[in-house]
Amino acid sequence: MKIIVVAGMPGAGKEELLKVAREMGFDFLRMGDVVRECYAASGAESEGLSVGEFASRERERHGKDVWAERSVERMSGDLFFVDGCRSMDEVRSFRRLSDDVYIIAVHAPRSERFRRLVNRNREDAPHNKEEFDARDSMEIGWGIAEVISLSEYMLVNDSDLESFHANSRALLERLR
Repeated sequence: MKIIVVAGMPGAGKEELLKVAREMGFDFLRMGDVVRECYAASGAESEGLSVGEFASRERERHGKDVWAERSVERMSGDLFFVDGCRSMDEVRSFRRLSDDVYIIAVHAPRSERFRRLVNRNREDAPHNKEEFDARDSMEIGWGIAEVISLSEYMLVNDSDLESFHANSRALLERLR
């Protein structure tokens, strides 16, 4: 199995890359979906924990690669995309499953990421720059910067969406 790990800071454009992958018929899993499912089943919300706090607590309790391990159970096929990898510990979990693991990092300027997150209007959207910075710090604390810096491929998402989709499609064709 070839595993393509998609990593990037919040708002960088990972979802847009996955949209192209879906259009091209690739299977993928969002690690964040696994986190949210476990969060909903855990009762952590009644404890007053946010999803991010719950994810951190699970890492402390079960190891830094807990979300990768819980994701591996859902993976199949010859080529599989995983979105939301936050640390090299998680990448190493995927590498135990396959020797054929590649990281695509998606990068966008900080100001653009902030604008996108606010415009998404999701419940986890930052209300101000301080919340945005705190989320970035949490992600960096989990190890995302190392994953991005050790990626095999980098897609920069700093222009129009059509160009980013075209660049994504070209990269995915090469990886097919």
